[in-house]
Amino acid sequence: MRWPWQRAERTTTCPLPRLLATATPGIPFEAVYTLRWRPTLRLRPNLDDLVRADVHQKAAATAARWDAADLPAAQDALNAALGASHEGNRRYRILAAQVVLRLSPESRERLAQRTADTERVRRLQFLKTHLYDHPGLVVLDRLERHPGRLPDEETAALQRLARTIKGCDQWWYPLLEQWEQLGDGLSDADKQQRAMLALLNSVAALNGGTPPAAQAHAN
Repeated sequence: MRWPWQRAERTTTCPLPRLLATATPGIPFEAVYTLRWRPTLRLRPNLDDLVRADVHQKAAATAARWDAADLPAAQDALNAALGASHEGNRRYRILAAQVVLRLSPESRERLAQRTADTERVRRLQFLKTHLYDHPGLVVLDRLERHPGRLPDEETAALQRLARTIKGCDQWWYPLLEQWEQLGDGLSDADKQQRAMLALLNSVAALNGGTPPAAQAHAN
């Protein structure tokens, strides 16, 4: 029902989709609005543009909190936010607002690639934690994937790999960890170099004055 002094309702849509930034960098939503509203007694030019701009600004604050992969949930949140009253507006009154979100083909492809990359990194981290930190599991993993007797050459290569990984964990990793602690706070490159020389001299002293690498070459 419209009172005699009220102006007629108007319906405004978007000729083209509007972009809404998401919490996923580089992948925006495309938004299409359908707005029912009524002007107040005081009219102004280009009021349709003002309505679209105000609604889009309000939608942008909500859309920025959602990942591009959560499009359905983001659309529900946007429609809930746009359904709230628009207080303090003297130009128009929103009667109903609806937004439909979508992703462009380019954004869908970019999102799929980013999801695949994220899953690959997650799998590599899982393997690093649960497999390659325990070198013996490398051989067991190879046997499980290819049941049957392994060729002698491949068995020897896997054993060498397991020993190398284990040796690095037991020797190089603790050494580098100590080196990181030693150089902590030394932002000057010259001081870092002097710290490395001091460490090398200490190792040489423990080895009877001869650096381990030099002794290995001599042998």
